[in-house]
Amino acid sequence: MDFQSQKLYSPKYNKKRLNQEQVRLLERSFSANKKLEPELKLQLANQLGVPPRQVAIWYQNKRARWKTQSLELDYNTLQVKLENALSEKRRLEKDVKYLQEELRKAQETMFAMNNNQRANHHHHQQQQDQPLNYFVSCNSTGSSEEGGSSSFHEDHEVLQIDELYACLIGGDRSTWS
Repeated sequence: MDFQSQKLYSPKYNKKRLNQEQVRLLERSFSANKKLEPELKLQLANQLGVPPRQVAIWYQNKRARWKTQSLELDYNTLQVKLENALSEKRRLEKDVKYLQEELRKAQETMFAMNNNQRANHHHHQQQQDQPLNYFVSCNSTGSSEEGGSSSFHEDHEVLQIDELYACLIGGDRSTWS
């Protein structure tokens, strides 16, 4: 702008800082339209008594602040989701370790029972020609009072050895018959 055109705007427009009422009007306008169209810019400049350039600059600054706030909110949301995912991962890792230990105990039990069955089967085979059925017990919750999930119980609820697997994984017995 040249000096003469600045003179034309100086009496009509006040280049001072915007007052609260002017800012409120611009905020309402920004809420309705994030993009400043040329017609709206001129209309707001006339309503506020400021140069159109000042309205455009205010809009530009407001849009930049709005985008920054939006990014911060998105970042915070992602941080919360990340923390939740990491917490869930740690919980699942604990579950995996627990289940691996349970599997190891069950495999040891099965191995010991299998060895015992072979020894007993050989001994009994000499006495009779019937196959042996060995039994293990499993309570209805899948874990005993001592903390193990597969052990002999004193309540004498018995399952055949081929149902031990169903007991260990918590399956229902009818599917393993």
